[in-house]
Amino acid sequence: MSAIEVKVPDIGDFDTVPVIGIMVSVGDMIAEDDPLIELESDKATMEVPAPQGGKVVEIKISEGDEIGEGAVILMLEADGASDAPAPAEAPKEEPKTEAAAPAPAASSAPKSGELTKVDEGGFVKAHASPSVRAFARQMGVDLTTISGTGRKGRILREDIAAAFKKTAAPAGVASAEGGMGIPPIPAVDFTKFGAVEAVEMSRIKKISGPALHRSWLNIPHVTHNEEADITSLDAYRKQLDTAAKEEGYRVTLLSFVIKVAVSALKTHWEVNSSIHPDGDKLIRKSYYHIGFAADTPNGLMVPVIKNADAKGIVEISKELGELSAKARDGKLKGDDMSGASFTISSLGGIGGTSFTPIVNAPEVAILGLTRSKMQPVWDKGAEEFKSRLMQPLSLSYDHRAIDGALAARFCATLKHLLGDERRLML
Repeated sequence: MSAIEVKVPDIGDFDTVPVIGIMVSVGDMIAEDDPLIELESDKATMEVPAPQGGKVVEIKISEGDEIGEGAVILMLEADGASDAPAPAEAPKEEPKTEAAAPAPAASSAPKSGELTKVDEGGFVKAHASPSVRAFARQMGVDLTTISGTGRKGRILREDIAAAFKKTAAPAGVASAEGGMGIPPIPAVDFTKFGAVEAVEMSRIKKISGPALHRSWLNIPHVTHNEEADITSLDAYRKQLDTAAKEEGYRVTLLSFVIKVAVSALKTHWEVNSSIHPDGDKLIRKSYYHIGFAADTPNGLMVPVIKNADAKGIVEISKELGELSAKARDGKLKGDDMSGASFTISSLGGIGGTSFTPIVNAPEVAILGLTRSKMQPVWDKGAEEFKSRLMQPLSLSYDHRAIDGALAARFCATLKHLLGDERRLML
């Protein structure tokens, strides 16, 4: 029986991702679901498991390669197969020399603060994957001005991020080091004051940093702060959580906030929209995919609860637990983090009273949660102060799509729904 090809499965929205580890060798006997290779996107690392058991007879890729869905990883002689040799590999075509355009001299690179005009002809010929090209266009970086640091001079996402910090993006985006009227932060020799150490940022932070900077510079952020009385709801949550512990999962406040956020988004659809590329229209979305910020050892990741409008508190709670565990273990796949229409960032377990979360473009709003607290609230009916559990809410929004009145109404809807757990049934 001849060897079979093991290919890269669906990796979500990414065209290609780099191979950061090969976990098997030729001659290894593997079982079904054993990890074969490790891939890393700008959001997470992911392992590709073996589709079945057998013997590894040939490995088709190398560490550092950029591969996409359908690429052949290795040849596997399935369990029970004969020792027949694997079919000879077809001769590889030599890459065309025109695939990689020569990098211009350093002196031709634009200075900090200058606008970059993209050389379309050179852009097409640049030695970079389609996903990296798309990322370069999003960042406003001209690929013809970059020398790649990947294998054989291949341009990587890290090269785009580094270039973004040194040059100003078009359409009024300011440079990370100054320009467009923004003075640069002066360099300081901290060794004059004591011992220091340069600690490398995680890949996720290095990639997400410029994206957050781009959002902050392009989006006119406004934050609306509100407080919701969750005294009754939290008592109900504790009852559900007690029962859930026996089944191995937890019911947190975030589950309820996701549920009420969907109801509020249905009432105020603009908060669930995106701005059309032409800038004159809003894209109205009929789906409710809720992203939530997960704190991990490698940095912040944002898994997505898909179709949250069709799920109850128990299902949302279980999915929250599963996705959070995958995020901490670095097991999230591209599809686990794509498609969010609204995001929630919760610091409730840590503390704080309010903050300004950065809108995750192309979304137009993000909800921040901090720690709930007991405080006296005036009861008009009883004409006395009563101790109530209050939950702070911080809604950051894109003022181009959402005005202050709409933001206030959206938060008022959240506050109303969180005030009584029975309203979740409406």
